[in-house]
Amino acid sequence: MRDLAPVPDDPATLVPAVRAALDGTGPAVLPLAPGDAPDGVQERVPLPVAVVVRTSGTSGVPKAVALSAGALLASAAATESALGGPGEWVLALPGHYIAGVQVIVRALTAGTEPVPLPAGRFTASVFAEAVLGLPVDRRRYTALVPTQLHRLVEAAEAGDHRVREAVRALDAVLIGGARLSADLAERADAAGIRVRRTYGASETAGGCVYDGVPLAGVEVRVHEGEVQLSGPVLAEGYLGDPERTAATFLEEPGRRWYRTGDAGEWDGERLTVTGRLDDVVITGGEKVSLGLVERAVQALPGMGDALVVRGSDPEWGDVPVVITTADADLDRLRDAVGRRLGRVAAPRRLVVVPVIPLLASGKPDRRALAALAADATPPAALPGDS
Repeated sequence: MRDLAPVPDDPATLVPAVRAALDGTGPAVLPLAPGDAPDGVQERVPLPVAVVVRTSGTSGVPKAVALSAGALLASAAATESALGGPGEWVLALPGHYIAGVQVIVRALTAGTEPVPLPAGRFTASVFAEAVLGLPVDRRRYTALVPTQLHRLVEAAEAGDHRVREAVRALDAVLIGGARLSADLAERADAAGIRVRRTYGASETAGGCVYDGVPLAGVEVRVHEGEVQLSGPVLAEGYLGDPERTAATFLEEPGRRWYRTGDAGEWDGERLTVTGRLDDVVITGGEKVSLGLVERAVQALPGMGDALVVRGSDPEWGDVPVVITTADADLDRLRDAVGRRLGRVAAPRRLVVVPVIPLLASGKPDRRALAALAADATPPAALPGDS
């Protein structure tokens, strides 16, 4: 066993703490979010554990993911290989999330230290100055969520020369945490941003599939429609929760698999994630995937930020509800989605908001979105109702 030390999410203290946890000279680390307290956290953890990350994932249920130094270092080494070599890293994500932890680990394994943004503030101009301050004789990387990428793209499109110079200077920008819309991906490419889409979780030490291709050592399979992942990047399990660990991590002879809860397709070379297994609703007696509806809506002009969540309807049961900041028309959305996925998949409500509610990580706040969908008044009748 080894000690577990709660450490505030401040790069000045968190980076050296992670370094000591990885090389065994210090205790395991629990990065604390601002305002967080270490209440109820175990004081001792199994010896392999180096970092414990608190997360609710997509389920909203709090978990403490225990990661070994081996898993974190294996992930960092595989990322370095996939990106073409070691480099400097800009830390633009909170250090109490796995994506932020991994930026720290990747920088340390490359023999450098991550470059944090001043006071953790993310603006396009602040980010650009951090990038342009990096050595020009080394590769330069960062990891962002789509919301941050969107801000950079908008600044570049508006003619901000420093931002344009900075994003083009990066050898890779890892994007994860939420789905990257096709529209934003195209705009980022036009701005000269080298985007790499990542897929993974705290339970896999962060992103372990890049642009659909597993990192070295990572294996993928789809079992009964569920994406499952294996390899040296897997977490030890959930701290103090053996039942959840046993349900989520499958032990097989010579191999261990993480059950992601995601639906997907695997052709032996490339993984396509199609949504959550639990995002299927029964509407009018038929199954509809909210993930597929969301993709169909986001493919429409001006709807790249749209999200689709579950709503309740007294006649139809669960129904798709679109939430967006765009000036959209429900009939147009229903027609477009109906032609692509069938009339039963057409969204039945539209909620227009000033901003999409986000978590501190930059991911959409799905619980806040569900509340917005619940408050929306359904129309009395829609075209095609029978």
